[in-house]
Amino acid sequence: MALDSWVRGSFTSAQITRDTYRKGSGPVVIVVHEIPGITPAVERFADDVVNAGFTVVMPDLVGTPGREVSGKYLASSMLKVCVSKEFTNMALNKTSPIISWLRALAKSLHAEVGGVGVGAVGMCFSGGFALGMMVDPIMVAPVLSQPSLPFAIGKNRAADLNLSPDDAAVIAQRASEGCQVLGLRFDKDKAVGDRFSSLRTLLGDAFIAVELPSQSPRDHSVLTEQRDEPSVQRVLQFFSEKLKPNL
Repeated sequence: MALDSWVRGSFTSAQITRDTYRKGSGPVVIVVHEIPGITPAVERFADDVVNAGFTVVMPDLVGTPGREVSGKYLASSMLKVCVSKEFTNMALNKTSPIISWLRALAKSLHAEVGGVGVGAVGMCFSGGFALGMMVDPIMVAPVLSQPSLPFAIGKNRAADLNLSPDDAAVIAQRASEGCQVLGLRFDKDKAVGDRFSSLRTLLGDAFIAVELPSQSPRDHSVLTEQRDEPSVQRVLQFFSEKLKPNL
């Protein structure tokens, strides 16, 4: 049975309710899946985070949890993301509404579990969500894997970070105060566009970039479908450094 070792729950904020899957103990890490959903490869990565000593919560934003990737499944999930008002797909300089829900989830979990703060990792369409969550001081370990919103159609969208100007200003200030951001991508991944240049401009030396040589035009999912083991270990190390500073 899919995700049978995880505790299914739900979380509601601002009239948005989403199912969640929870496992583990220790500081909180929110793992936000990519398109098409919480696949077995996403679950495998999340289990790695659990085994590294963290409380992991995976929100279910689109798709069918546990379902394997297929072309038809990718297309149906992409359509749902495109038509949903929770995700800013095309607009420039705007923070996706779902990020407010994720921020509320992080605050609730941190109030329950405690610790120095929380971490989060987004992938693909959710790749930039951890950056938006950095508006709150409790977000101390944001990880961006192949950030792909808004969709990289045209030069401006390909460089956009899915942030409002006000949020971008807060995030730049936090970066200047020492909050680091880890980003990962394959270097020829067109879905990421020019966002890593934008991240360097916004964050300066606080942006830690992991850029892997593409072996195939299909290389995209650094932590899951085209999993790069050293990158997975780098993410786990980042979470440990930021969320377990005294160990």
